[in-house]
Amino acid sequence: MQVGNARYLTEADLPESIPIFPLSGVLLLSGAHLPLNVFEPRYLAMIDDALKHNRLIGVAQPVFTETDESPAGNPELCKVGTIGRITTFGETGDGRYVIDISGICRVRLLNELSQGHCPYRRFAIKPFVSDLIEPDDDPTVDRDALLSAFRNYLDANKLEVDWEAVGKTSNRTLVNSLSMMAPFGPREKQALLEAPDLKTRAETLVAMTEIVLAKAFGDAARTLQ
Repeated sequence: MQVGNARYLTEADLPESIPIFPLSGVLLLSGAHLPLNVFEPRYLAMIDDALKHNRLIGVAQPVFTETDESPAGNPELCKVGTIGRITTFGETGDGRYVIDISGICRVRLLNELSQGHCPYRRFAIKPFVSDLIEPDDDPTVDRDALLSAFRNYLDANKLEVDWEAVGKTSNRTLVNSLSMMAPFGPREKQALLEAPDLKTRAETLVAMTEIVLAKAFGDAARTLQ
């Protein structure tokens, strides 16, 4: 896995622990990019420290509440998140950072580590090593079904996309980028994250998209097939 100027090929290439950025309803997957606008002081400190060292941080969702709102303070986190590398960084001049995180692989969050007066949280992790060697163009992915569902969603919402660019996108980038952009809630996002492989994630994404279209448009959605 090549991310920016760094390569991550084995578990030994990754740290044993990482700082975690809790974000509800936000998904980061390997090979995809997550832009973030960072303004909370403890996470500004986290970005500062990451830039001084290996540029690696983790993203994980808080455990779901009945309202799907992110609890304040230090909420319990889902056990699976993603480690990513800060690949772009900018300062806005008003105290914010604008960064882009490139996904490396999923990780299982183990125990939370005590850091004294450090304002952000750090967890020991166990990487999903299979993500590091996942092929860009997994032939098991039903690309036609995925693109059909994507096209139906765009048509139903009167949206446009650069299909020439989509056609040049690898299966991994296509599946993971669409999963991140999909307008689903935290539970659905976590289900996509925890899918065992790219093929299953693509199938789950297609099924979720079809359900959304059926609920929103009923019989009219069938005319988009």
